[in-house]
Amino acid sequence: MTPRRRSVLEVLRAAGAPLGVNEVAERVGVHANTARFHLDSLVARGAVERTPEASSGRGRPRAVYAPRRGMDRGGRREYRLLARMLLSRLASTGADAEAEAVEAGRAWGRHLVDPAPPFHTVTGREAVDRLVGLLADLGFDPVDPVNPVDPVNDVPDDVPDVIRLRHCPFLELAEEYRKIVCPLHLGLMKGALAELDAPVAADRLEPFAEPDVCHAHFVHARAA
Repeated sequence: MTPRRRSVLEVLRAAGAPLGVNEVAERVGVHANTARFHLDSLVARGAVERTPEASSGRGRPRAVYAPRRGMDRGGRREYRLLARMLLSRLASTGADAEAEAVEAGRAWGRHLVDPAPPFHTVTGREAVDRLVGLLADLGFDPVDPVNPVDPVNDVPDDVPDVIRLRHCPFLELAEEYRKIVCPLHLGLMKGALAELDAPVAADRLEPFAEPDVCHAHFVHARAA
């Protein structure tokens, strides 16, 4: 938030009652048009409310402004720090940390995938298409297909045995906590395919199989 905009907000907070544009401009020491510009910006970001002033006279009531109650939602965020704090705690739990990460991902994969219609049997191809769409929405930039069907794993319906993930939306965290973040991603894929009751399953995730790509490997669901 700019210093001038913060000054406008502080004037409203100190007023004790809603103020009009001219009152704000006078107290801040700026032109009315400048005050209106900053007030509109504060309204747009949710820090200030604009309402019509109650009036018993004729004519259109003027707009007045008051700070929105509650904490300022426009401040700085530190979600990466929060993620690091939680990941470091999970990583400290020892041998069970990786399995816990897979299970957390599995639960969210079930929640996030677009469900199939009732009484519809999902093919392997359709399941992977839905999974690829989910991964794309989450920022993994998946490439499908790249490899032919693996005759050993017997992946059904001409589904590729490998999907390449060209972007990691949690890259810095994956580099620091690979043993937690990558299993979380694998669990997410497992959960999504399980929710679809798909004939194909996520088998393993190969982090940074290429310098700029991770490989997600798939097998027939009976082999998983």
